[in-house]
Amino acid sequence: MPLILFNKPFQVLCQFSPQEGRKEDHKTLADYLDIPGIYPAGRLDADSEGLMLLTDDGKLQHKIAHPDHKEAKTYLVQVDGVPDPDAMTRLQAPLDLGDFVTKPCRAVRIAEPAWLWPRNPPIRVRQDKPTAWIAITLEEGKNRQVRRMTAAVGFPTLRLVRSSIGPFSLATHPLMPGEYAEVQM
Repeated sequence: MPLILFNKPFQVLCQFSPQEGRKEDHKTLADYLDIPGIYPAGRLDADSEGLMLLTDDGKLQHKIAHPDHKEAKTYLVQVDGVPDPDAMTRLQAPLDLGDFVTKPCRAVRIAEPAWLWPRNPPIRVRQDKPTAWIAITLEEGKNRQVRRMTAAVGFPTLRLVRSSIGPFSLATHPLMPGEYAEVQM
């Protein structure tokens, strides 16, 4: 029962088969992983990058992905603008996103990680408006939640990289986009 750590590149769909009606330039997991019988334990949208876990063990997949057993996940988020202390406090508190209220989380300003690969294509660059990096750690994970949270406090996400899931991280298991490694649980 392998557990696969995979660094999902930008614009890759979190599925093995192409999605009808999606852009043909979107790759899928099948373009990177040729391991029979594995499935993602959780998702990242096509516009997000970073760590995914895949396994052939249905019970383990359920444990990792099910809301009752959510592993803490850390996201490195480049935002448009520089959040002030009030915005950072609002990010950490329960935040009403309309269809649900987030659980409290950890959010801290960080320097751009030195180990982070350049994104291809690069994010837009506006010389007149600065950007900032935030590390957000959640124990939940609703659809596009981090992007919705940063937008709700006035700082839209430009780039989102999941750096860790539970005990696994790209810091302890350095993988470039498209690379994977098998680990033991």
